Amino acid sequence: MTHDEQQRETAVQIDKEQILELLRSRGEQGKADEAGSELPDTVDTDRDAGLLGKYGIDVQDLLRTFGGDKLGGLFGG
Repeated sequence: MTHDEQQRETAVQIDKEQILELLRSRGEQGKADEAGSELPDTVDTDRDAGLLGKYGIDVQDLLRTFGGDKLGGLFGG
């Protein structure tokens, strides 16, 4: 199994506030406000990929941004 296949099979949960902070850090307050009312409290990178894309967030970029320690090793081994 390739690394990409492992990532797709592992649903990563990210707190909505982290995503909103990312949008704000990009100067996208309007998108952050809209996303705050539309995204669930816990964002699943697989389930919510379409919503993330709507706000200009690429799931792979998000995984790189919040990877490693910030995700608490949710990728498994």
